[in-house]
Amino acid sequence: MKKSLTAVAALLMVSGSALAATPASCVKVDQQQIEALFDKWNAALKTGNAKQVSDLYLEDAVLLPTVSNRVRLTEAERIDYFAHFMANKPSGKIDSRTIRIGCNKAVDTGTYTFTYADKPAVSARYTFTYAWTGSEWKISTHHSSAMPEG
Repeated sequence: MKKSLTAVAALLMVSGSALAATPASCVKVDQQQIEALFDKWNAALKTGNAKQVSDLYLEDAVLLPTVSNRVRLTEAERIDYFAHFMANKPSGKIDSRTIRIGCNKAVDTGTYTFTYADKPAVSARYTFTYAWTGSEWKISTHHSSAMPEG
């Protein structure tokens, strides 16, 4: 019994020191870096390459788009959405925003206006949530809805 307790105690000490040696680390990020993620997304829209835009999202990201009733949960669904969305050459401009930063995550929420080559501008509310992958920031959820009052 004494040998068993000694073995358990040794195992707990090793486990405890292993846990202490690998604390969760948070990447340092500031508001301007999170703001730049929208600029990167907006620049990708201007390329006309739907795959390039979709690559900014996590593989399992959720997209609740402005001009579609369908929730987009896969890369193929996001590419389909952006291919159609980009056909009108959209360009977004932030009108107001609030950014909240946490450990390896950030939320950018506010309002933006999109102008298009051949249709009227659309003002919308948005929320981008970002997650740090260990090497880069990716969009984990993106919700956008047109303003209810014109």
